[in-house]
Amino acid sequence: MVQKSTSVCLLGGFLGLFLMAPVLMTSTPASMCTPLKTLNDSLSHRRRYMKHNFPINYSIRVYREEIFKLSNISRMRLKVEELDDLVLQRLWFQVNQGVLKKIIRVMSERHPSRSYTAELERRFKDVEGVFVQSHPAEVFQQELPEAVQDTWDHLTEEPDRVPETDWRLVSPKSLVDNLCHTMYCLFSECFDTETRQDYCGVSRLRRGKKTSSRNTDTEPAE
Repeated sequence: MVQKSTSVCLLGGFLGLFLMAPVLMTSTPASMCTPLKTLNDSLSHRRRYMKHNFPINYSIRVYREEIFKLSNISRMRLKVEELDDLVLQRLWFQVNQGVLKKIIRVMSERHPSRSYTAELERRFKDVEGVFVQSHPAEVFQQELPEAVQDTWDHLTEEPDRVPETDWRLVSPKSLVDNLCHTMYCLFSECFDTETRQDYCGVSRLRRGKKTSSRNTDTEPAE
């Protein structure tokens, strides 16, 4: 009788783990998928508005930490053992709210890409609003891992206190490409396999590295 009871308990335990697995594995609340897909719709037009409407080789000044690529995510995951995706998602919002503000700041009111970028920022803020509402307040008060906190501190530094060596010149298109590709990686549950193309996969990172080494002037794929 004891043996049977133990077997039932073990079976119950396995079933419990099975039922809990999707909850533990899902890092993106389902409520975020609609605003993320709406943002993605806007991002699909970025070549026209972020490249064609700017002079050739046009670039803007950003913090070094605002160049947030897939390789940055990969390095942080190597540095910090069992790094929670939620931490990286928080960092993604912090990085890209600054990036979008800097892009808008360099545009005149009559710039042909001004309204598009303002709409992109509004949709980004919509996603951020749902993100905040989808998690308890204490999540945003938790201490960040040191490697992430260092990046966060640099992002929130006043511009006049940032050393000249920490500024970079980057095209608006490259910055918005980074926003898009890292979004597919960090919120992958909201995008089908064809759309996100496994942006967090090691094979893609290696392929991108080879491509950039062959031709440094090639734009990131959309």
